[in-house]
Amino acid sequence: MGKAQGRAAAPSPPMAERLMEAAERAFAAIASPVIAGIAAFNRARVPARDAPHPLLTGIHTPMTEELTLDDLRVEGQIPAALDGRYVRIGPNPVAPDPRLYHFFTGDGMIHGVRLRGGRALWYRNRWIRSTEVAKARRVTPAPGPRHIFDTVNTSILHHAGAGWALVEAGSTPVRFDEHLEAQAYDDFAGTLPGSFTAHPRRDPATGELHALCYEATDPKRVRYNVVDQGGRVRRSVVIPVSHGPLIHDCAITARYVIVLDLPLTLSMRVVLAGRGFPYRWNPDHPARLGLLPREGEAGDIRWIALPPCFVFHTVNAQDLPDGRVALDVIGYDRMFAGDNEAPDEQPRGLERWLIDPEGGTVTQTILDPTPQELPVIDARRQGRPYRFAYALGLPAEPSETLVGEAPLIKHDLHAGTRAMHAFGAGRIAGEFVFVPASPEADEDEGWLIGLVIGADGRSTALEILDARRIEAPPVATVRLPHRIPPGIHGAWLPAEARGHARPQDRGHRH
Repeated sequence: MGKAQGRAAAPSPPMAERLMEAAERAFAAIASPVIAGIAAFNRARVPARDAPHPLLTGIHTPMTEELTLDDLRVEGQIPAALDGRYVRIGPNPVAPDPRLYHFFTGDGMIHGVRLRGGRALWYRNRWIRSTEVAKARRVTPAPGPRHIFDTVNTSILHHAGAGWALVEAGSTPVRFDEHLEAQAYDDFAGTLPGSFTAHPRRDPATGELHALCYEATDPKRVRYNVVDQGGRVRRSVVIPVSHGPLIHDCAITARYVIVLDLPLTLSMRVVLAGRGFPYRWNPDHPARLGLLPREGEAGDIRWIALPPCFVFHTVNAQDLPDGRVALDVIGYDRMFAGDNEAPDEQPRGLERWLIDPEGGTVTQTILDPTPQELPVIDARRQGRPYRFAYALGLPAEPSETLVGEAPLIKHDLHAGTRAMHAFGAGRIAGEFVFVPASPEADEDEGWLIGLVIGADGRSTALEILDARRIEAPPVATVRLPHRIPPGIHGAWLPAEARGHARPQDRGHRH
């Protein structure tokens, strides 16, 4: 258990004014054709690498085909209640340039496994048909409105009767059908102002999505958007910021939306260098946390200063009886402090931040210092009191390949204990998602589902674990005869939310 700490004050007004002026200059520069020309000039002159790119070779070697595999081999027994698809997305560049490649910018590819009646009916992988992917593969690009860019590669969501592929910083979402085939860029039927986010948070009480959205070309503001159950933006609030912070995630409670404005910001130096991922650690950007009342405006936000830190992913948040707010996160000291091709810092572990809105303070406590990421909970507890959280362990030492042999961790936050599932020597797991056994099931009554790369590096398994017996062997394993490269986020898309299955569910192979 780590020490609780008080937090520092905000910078003086003169410094804040200078930061805002710098942000305004950055925005003007990005919009300038001259700056775009300089970036293109420098991009063409980036030298060749003197070694293979670690995120384009070995276990990360991109897939080169779109496959459809039927009647997959199953070991054990798939629970009969699992009727739907496990779907995961991640970067799978169609024609990567090793000189410039960044893990966050690769072309998106969706992988899906259809489960029904105790069987694994099919596996499919499909690229998101962006303009560049369509050009490289000589196919028709997905229709629909583009925004700043159209590479979508980060997360998956089910909403308003469809699957959605998501990314942040500049693209509209991509809506896809149950077979991953029909795709369309969709700005929620014209109601979305600007781009969306990779991590909207769904309120289980209303079914609405709450999203903090930012754009790489607009460093002076972010938007808080609320998407209703029908897939329309019903509310949008502009929040002034400086420097263009990268806001990958947010959190909600019954009272608040929590805004994380942290010192990973747009870098003009990187923009001018022609690099594809233009964010770097900025020690001059004051870290702060904002409490936005759920139906409030930007002027209602209660901003609270933090020490420099970064958060990719929140775990959950909740209102406490004494008026404070508890926010659980995976915290980092900093992120992208150099010219990095992928996340370059180990997390501090699982943390609880106790926020006092009245006193304007945040107390941070480390609950578990084990390196871990990609936290998930039972989504029915989003923004409410909860007990269990799951996270993927990380290798003890940082690796240029990002991944390695590590366990899946189950945290019991009431008991202060944890349990772990070991995947076996040489096997590498990705994010696991929690699926409740039924709508009325208890919080940890259900299954954890995710992909695991075999020790041979040439095969993959979809594993289904009993969440109450996480240490036990899988209740079922679906065997895939090829390697699925490490990705980012996945989701369970239940069949009953999509209507009746089409005849294609019987499968084919090509």
